[in-house]
Amino acid sequence: MSISLTTLIYGIGLAGVAVNAAAGVLEAGRKPFDLFGMVVVALAAALGGGSLRDMLLDRTVFWVADQSYLLAAMLAGLATFALVRVVRLPPRLFLLPDAVGLALFTVSGTQAALALDAPWLVASLMGVITGVFGGIVRDVLCNEVPLVFTGELYATASWLGALLLVALHAAGVSAGWSALAAAALVLTIRLLAIRFRWRLPVFTARL
Repeated sequence: MSISLTTLIYGIGLAGVAVNAAAGVLEAGRKPFDLFGMVVVALAAALGGGSLRDMLLDRTVFWVADQSYLLAAMLAGLATFALVRVVRLPPRLFLLPDAVGLALFTVSGTQAALALDAPWLVASLMGVITGVFGGIVRDVLCNEVPLVFTGELYATASWLGALLLVALHAAGVSAGWSALAAAALVLTIRLLAIRFRWRLPVFTARL
C-alpha cells in the first residue's frame, strides 16, 4: 500500500520532533537544569527549526496547526528526563539522536518546501534550516557553542542530503525512496564525521 506524501512528511516530522527533544534533554542533562529547564530545552530543540521554516514559507507554524507535534516533543522530553535519572549514560550520547534528528528534519523540511513548489535552492535551504536551527537554540540555552559552527560536518551533511532529495524529486523518484536515500546520506555523513573528525576549514586571522 502506497503512502501519500502528506502522510510521509507528517510521520517523519513527528519522529524528528521526538528524537530532537530527546537529544535536547540528553545535552541539557550535563547542566544543573531542573525539570522545567529540561522541557524548555527539549521544546526548543524539537520545534525551533520547523517554526523558523514555516515563518519563512509564510504558513501556519506546524505545531500551532497540529498540537500532536507539541505533545510528541513534551512526551519524548519527559521520558528521556525520567530515563537519565535512573540510567547513567555517556556524556556525548546526545550526538546520536541529534544525528538522527538532523536527518529526519532535513527531509521533512525539504519535502515541506517542495510541496509548496519552492525553487530547488530555497527548498534545500529550508531543509538545512529545519535540520540545524533547533540544535542552535538548544546549544545556546545550554551555554555551549553551537555544534553547527564548530563541530564535525553538520550543516554540510544536511545540505547534501537536502540536495539529493531535491534531485531525486526532480527525477521523478517516489517520495518514500527519496526520503529514505536523503535521510541515509545525512545520517551516514554526520556519523562518519563524528567518528573520523571531519570538519570544514576553520577561520584563523593572519596577524
